[in-house]
Amino acid sequence: MNPDAPVLTGILGGRMGAHARPGGLWFRVGPWAFVALLLNYLILMARQLPCEIGGQTNYLAGCYSDIRVLWFWRGLQDGQMPYLQYQQVEYPVLTGAFMELGRQLVMLLGGKSEAGVSPADAIYASHLFMGVNAVLVFILLAVLVWVHLKLARPQTALMIAVSPAIATTALINWDALVITLTALTLLAWARRKQVLSGVFLGLAISAKLYPLLLLGPMLVLALRTGKWKAFATTAIATLASWLAVNLPVYFLAPQAWLYFWTFNVGRGADLGSLWYALELAGIKIPGLSLIESILLIFGALLIGGLLLFAPRRPRLSQGVFLIVALFLVVNKVYSPQYVLWLLPLLVLARPRWLDWLIFSVAETAYFVAIWAHLDGVLAAGDTSGKFYWLAVFFRVGVTLWLMSRVIVDIFRPAGDVYRAEGADDPDGGVFDRAPDAEWLQQARQDQQALESARQ
Repeated sequence: MNPDAPVLTGILGGRMGAHARPGGLWFRVGPWAFVALLLNYLILMARQLPCEIGGQTNYLAGCYSDIRVLWFWRGLQDGQMPYLQYQQVEYPVLTGAFMELGRQLVMLLGGKSEAGVSPADAIYASHLFMGVNAVLVFILLAVLVWVHLKLARPQTALMIAVSPAIATTALINWDALVITLTALTLLAWARRKQVLSGVFLGLAISAKLYPLLLLGPMLVLALRTGKWKAFATTAIATLASWLAVNLPVYFLAPQAWLYFWTFNVGRGADLGSLWYALELAGIKIPGLSLIESILLIFGALLIGGLLLFAPRRPRLSQGVFLIVALFLVVNKVYSPQYVLWLLPLLVLARPRWLDWLIFSVAETAYFVAIWAHLDGVLAAGDTSGKFYWLAVFFRVGVTLWLMSRVIVDIFRPAGDVYRAEGADDPDGGVFDRAPDAEWLQQARQDQQALESARQ
């Protein structure tokens, strides 16, 4: 055996050797995770330089960011507050507030955000805005890594910190805000702090809509285990938190608040989605919003049935990963930065380096393809455009494959890393080691009796 194996496996996520010193720096995941995150983020910052120097339309450099572009396009350069003054903001309220926080920091640092600002001052302020947001996003990602260090398997923090997704997509938009709030939701739930979990979840839903999906697996597992009080507490806290953020904006600017909803309902097939690739291939899907809704509802029911009736209760993170992955597969848009939505959930649902690697390859391949497509190198109308379609299909296919791997783990718990080590659902809060509810046990007994009678 390689004498260095205990050191290497200790860092990478395996078991420590019998004589290892758990308290030593070389055997602690935390410092390595934060160092890896810092180095990964420095790569990202270096990658942003071509767009900061040469402009955001340099798609082939792979450094495009909505953040700096929206400084000009969403009224920020003119001193307009998102929602209350500039009313066509395509993001939920908390993301709009995050944009406003960045604007206030720009002014604090000497940048100008006012009507009639000169082009030179506007450009300088946009660079400040990008820099301020880069710092804020790094802080959020550091919190995300910290959260995973506090969960049952700290090695998942390292899987996030070294991910190519950080170096490629972390500054495309403000998705770091929602993924960090979602992670805090799961950490609070794991520690059986249902009210705090609900507060974080309400904030996450106020930043992006998809965290609302977390309530589905929580509800089904509560039904399976009878843990209704815990679920109800979280659900009520979620609603209260969401209302506290959204109601003031709704009353002050109702049309601006509604714009996010009307924008997303009315949009057609967009970049990255399976439907967009089909349209490029000449296959246009009529009634796409209805079809998307039907597929999402049908898929969610199948996932709910799996969580409810699988021979052994699935882990919460498995259910959360499945429902969010389903949403992305059927969604009308699958932006490159949405990899950040799945990454923290994947490493909780299936913390295996091989799966992480295949996922990273598919997402990185799509990241390259989308900018080549937007630049016109992979033109939609000729043979080269098919490489973009293939990148979309590969990405969606890998997501479906990962879903199938999680489903296999649910039916064969011996293949699940957590359960192979003797744990049940250590991040599942009240669901951990909870027996099935009496109604489900009785239903199984009745089923067994019926099968025996037939024989």
